[in-house]
Order: sequence, then structure tokens, then C-alpha cells
Amino acid sequence: MALDFTPTDEQRMLVETVRTFMEKEIYPHERETERLGEVPLELGEQIKKRSKEYGLYAANMPAEVGGGGLDFLSVAMMDREIGKSTWGLCGWIGRPSEILNACEGEQRERYLLPTVRGERKEGFGLTEPNAGSDAMGIQTRAVRDGDDWIINGSKHFISAVRKPDYIILFVVTGQDETPRGLRKRITCFLVDVGTPGFEITRGPRPVSHRTYHNYQLSFSDVRVNKRQIMGEEGKGFDLAGSWLANTRLLVAANCCGKAERALQIATQWAATRKQFGQTIGKFQGVSFKLADMATELAAADLLTLHVAWKYMNGSMTNGDAAMAKVFASEMAQRVTDHAIQILGGMGLMDELPLEMLWRDTRIERIWDGTSEIQRHIISRELLRPHET
Repeated sequence: MALDFTPTDEQRMLVETVRTFMEKEIYPHERETERLGEVPLELGEQIKKRSKEYGLYAANMPAEVGGGGLDFLSVAMMDREIGKSTWGLCGWIGRPSEILNACEGEQRERYLLPTVRGERKEGFGLTEPNAGSDAMGIQTRAVRDGDDWIINGSKHFISAVRKPDYIILFVVTGQDETPRGLRKRITCFLVDVGTPGFEITRGPRPVSHRTYHNYQLSFSDVRVNKRQIMGEEGKGFDLAGSWLANTRLLVAANCCGKAERALQIATQWAATRKQFGQTIGKFQGVSFKLADMATELAAADLLTLHVAWKYMNGSMTNGDAAMAKVFASEMAQRVTDHAIQILGGMGLMDELPLEMLWRDTRIERIWDGTSEIQRHIISRELLRPHET
């Protein structure tokens, strides 16, 4: 089947709208918030308000629940532009976790719809101190007590622009016998902040996305009702797996945006900065770097668009999403690093956003699955058909 990734008129308009929003509402606040290490609440609320006015808030969610109803390819194009700045600011634009579409009954009124409207904010509670990349290694547990479940355990590195109102929490609720031995039953709960026994505190300050908060969660005999299970008991890992494949692709789109902005800064500098009587872009040591940066970015863009197209058509595999994430995230690291090399010492000064892009890009090879995990997924998918 022939592939054509030429943007539609609607997609071009969307990209231009997001670019305008970024230039007016995000870029002007980068340097000050980076120095503060915080996005003041009033600024965050202002960004959210303006995002709603632009029609960008919850654009990834279905129209029937109040979202923008964008197709996934358009969401990827939007995220590419959003990726050009830091998540401490851009997180306020509003992209609710699509896993919330699994909410049913009263969960929709209590969690899904208020989140789409921007009235509540979720946190995604999967990672634990002893279970980062090994999601099946989580130890937080819930034990049934009549119609309730009692939760004990902890989570960390739970990212959000501000303190969440509730957590999409993954816990162990039992074990199943499988041909390969015992396997944990993972269940997804919706747990409100403020529930007795549930404590949430700020985690350490990160180097990447330094204004994007991370939280530590502690559960001590936290009682929740069975109505707070999202999906089915024991099927939480299936929910998480489908959601992570989606977000890995959006990480790839973010990385392409970061790389493009870094390339633009480096190209402008190379075309105007003079050394030894000529612009430095005329030296092969610089011009060849620019050529490699542009080539890698073009390849990552095409891979990301291809996989987004496959996702829309229901043919994307976990390996496809892993390829996009590992290639785009490592490409972005190389491009931002080369850009700093081209600018020299100026590239590390905080007058320019380049050092921020360089720092922020480092986490992209870790969160939503490390580069090593992505390679494991890809190789496992390649080898599985040959197993006997």
C-alpha cells in the first residue's frame, strides 16, 4: 500500500496553531521558570486557560467525552511541536492519559470527564523503587476485603505538572498459574489523593525537565471500593501495555520536535557566526555535522509518521513503537549534543534554550521504557516466529 504523509489542510492548520501557541504562551517563560525550578501555579493556570481557548486542551481525547477528537496522526504532529519546549510548561497544555477512556459507569463522571475538562489532574502510578523497567516486578499489593480492597506499598518517579488529584495505580492482586509458572495478577485502581493512608510527597528535583514535578506515593492500609477498579481485576497490565505503546510513539514525536529546534538554532549560528574570516558553516567540521543532524531528523520523522499511521490502521506492533522511540530519542540526544558543539561555550549558557533541550532530551532514553527495553521488545518480536 502506498503511503502518503502529506499533511491535510486541517493538519497544517493544527501545526500552525500549535506553533503560534508555543511562541506566544510557552517560549517567553522558559528561561525564568528554568531559573526558578518551578512553574508558578498562576502561570500554569494561564497556559491551561489559553490552551482551551486555542482548542488544544484534551485534543487527544474523543469528542464524545468533550475532547478534541483528533486522529492519532494529528496528535503525533501536535506533540512534535509541543516537544520543542519543556514538559514543566507544556504539560499545562493538557493531554490526559488515554487509558482513562477505559473508565466505565460512575468512573466517567468521577474521573474521565472532569479530567478532560481540566478540573482534575491524574498521575500514572506504575514505577516503583525496585520495579522500574520491570513493570511485572511491582510489589505494591491489594488484598480483597468484601467489596473493598486494601492497598499497601509505594511508588516513585510519578510525573505531573502539579500535585495530582488522583492516581491511576497498578498493584498486584494475586497470582495465576501459567505454562511458564506463576504470573502476577496486575489490577488498575483509580485512587483519590486524600484517601486515608495514602500519602503523596514531592520527589527529588530532576535535571531533565527540571520544572516538571515527580512525586513519591505511599500506601498504608488504603481502602478503596471495587468500583474504583478500571477495567477488569487482573487485567491492568493489558491496559498499561496498550497505553505505553501509544505514549512511546508520542515520545518519539516529542524528540523530533526537540531535534528540529536544536537544528534550527545551530544552523542560524553556523550561518552568521564568523571565525578565521568566514562563517563557521563553511567549515566541513561544522557543515557535515549539520548535514548529519538533518538526515537523522528526517529519518526519525518518517519512522514516527509511519508507525503513527500503522497505529491508526490497527497494524502497529509493540516492536514498531519501540523502534520509533529508541531511534528518535537517541537521534535527539545526538542532534542536541552536536548543536552545542557547533555553538561552543555559548551553547551551554542559559541565555539560549539549547542547554535545556540537551538536558531534557536525556530522560527520553529512560522514561516510558529505556533504550535497552525497547531493543529487547524489538529483538523479541523478531525472534518469536522462529522459536520452537
